[in-house]
Amino acid sequence: MVLGFQLFRFALLPFMGLMPQDAYYHFYGEHLALSYFDHPGMIGYILRGFTSVFGKTVWVIKLADFTVSSLTLLSFYQLSEKFLSKGKAQRAIVLLSSTICISILSFNSTPDVPLMLFWTLSVFALYKAIFEKNTRYWIFAGITMGLAFDSKYTALLLPIGLLGFLLFSKTYRSLFISPWLWVCLLVTALVTTPVWWWNYQHDFASFLFQSSHRTGTISKFQISPNYFFGAIGHQMLLLLPVLLLLFIRVSYAYCKKIVFKRQLPSDTTLFLLAFFIPTFLGFFLLSPIYWIKLNWLMPSYITGVVLVSMFTSKKMLKTQVAFSIVFHLLFSLQILFYLVPIKSDDTWEGWEELADATTQLQETYPKTFVFSNDNYKTSAALNFFLEQKVYAQNIVGLPALQFDYIGDDLRLLTGRSALFIDSDKRFKNRNKKEKTPEILTDYFVKVTQLPPIIIQRKGKEIRKFWVFYCEEYQAKK
Repeated sequence: MVLGFQLFRFALLPFMGLMPQDAYYHFYGEHLALSYFDHPGMIGYILRGFTSVFGKTVWVIKLADFTVSSLTLLSFYQLSEKFLSKGKAQRAIVLLSSTICISILSFNSTPDVPLMLFWTLSVFALYKAIFEKNTRYWIFAGITMGLAFDSKYTALLLPIGLLGFLLFSKTYRSLFISPWLWVCLLVTALVTTPVWWWNYQHDFASFLFQSSHRTGTISKFQISPNYFFGAIGHQMLLLLPVLLLLFIRVSYAYCKKIVFKRQLPSDTTLFLLAFFIPTFLGFFLLSPIYWIKLNWLMPSYITGVVLVSMFTSKKMLKTQVAFSIVFHLLFSLQILFYLVPIKSDDTWEGWEELADATTQLQETYPKTFVFSNDNYKTSAALNFFLEQKVYAQNIVGLPALQFDYIGDDLRLLTGRSALFIDSDKRFKNRNKKEKTPEILTDYFVKVTQLPPIIIQRKGKEIRKFWVFYCEEYQAKK
C-alpha cells in the first residue's frame, strides 16, 4: 500500500509545474549563505545539491522533495517499530503515507520537507539514547535536532519536548544530571551556529521577522472563529477526516487523564506525547486568536500517528485509505487537467509561459530589467526560468524578504528602463489595470501600461499578468 502511494506520487512528478515556493527556495540555493531572512537554509542547500548534480529543471526540484519525503517515511517506519508490533507499525506507515501532507511535501519545496526528516530522526535518536541507553545516540540526536533547526525554527519544540518528557518522567528525570543530555544540547547549539551567526550579522532580522509581528497579533487577543475553523479545515485536508478525529480523540483522552486524573501514562507513551501535544494542541489553542498556517502542525504528525496506531482498527484504516484514494485521484485530475482555476499565485500553472512572454517583450524593449511586487512569487519564478537577474519590490523601496540580502546595489540600475510584471490574481477579463500603481511613478520618470500577458492552457485562459514599461529608474538612497 505504501509503495503504491509513493509510485503514484512519483508518476505525477513530471506533470507538476513549478510552484513559487520551489523557485524561491531554489533562489536560496543560488545565493548560498549561512542562513536567510525568512527561514534557515536547509531546503535551499538540498535544492542546490540536486540541481548541481542532475541539472536545473522543474523535475529535479520535485525529485529532491520526493526523495527527502521518502526518507522521512522510511525513518518513520524505523521509529514506529520501537513502539509498536510489526503489524501496528505497518498500519502506522500506511496511515502516514496516505495523508495529503506527504503528497504536499513530495511535490512542493518548503522548509518543512527537511524539517520532517530531521524531526523524525531526532525522535528516533532520542529514543535510542534514553530507552536503550545507547550513549552514542545522544550525539546523533544533537546533530539531527540542530539540522532540524537549520531547516525551520519550529524545531525549537524538539528540545522543549525532550526537557518536558524528562521533567514529567519519574524514571528518567535523573538524566537532568547526566552529562550526555547537556552534551546533546551543546551539539545542537553548535550545529545551529550558522543560523545564529547570520542573524547576529544582520541585526537578528530573521528572528525578528518570525516573532515580532506574530507576538503583537497574539497579544491583541482578538478572537476570530474563522481562524479556528480554518485551522480545522486545513488539518482535515492534510490528515483526512479519520486521522484528524483520531488525533483529537487521543489528545482529549490523554490530556484528561494527565490534567484531571493526575495519572501519567507509561514512559514510552509520555515520550511520544512530549513531541505531539505541544505542537498539535499548542497551535490549535492559538488558532482562535491567530491564523495558524496549515504546515505548522506537521511535525506533530510523526509521534501522533504512532500514538493513534495503537488504537486504530482495520476498519478505520480502510476508511482512511478510501478517503485518501478519492482525494488523491481528484488531486491528480487537477494536476493533469487543471479543472478548477486557482485564484492565487500559489499555483504551478503559467510561470514558464510568463517567462517566455517576458523574453519576447524584452526583444521589443531591449536592455530593460524585470521586477515584480508580490513579496517573492513572480520574481522567484521568473528568476528560475530566465537567464537574467529578476528583481523584487525593493526596486520601489519596499521590503523584499531575501531579495534584500543578496548584495544588490540598486543604484547601478539608475537611468535604466524596466518591465514591471504584476499578477492579476482574480483574473476576470482581459482589460488593462484601471490605474497605474502610484509607487512606480515615484521611482521612474515615465510609466506606460502595455497589453496584459494572458496565459492559456488548451485554449482556455487561466492566468493574467499586467505589464508596465517603466523608463529611467531613479534609485533612492
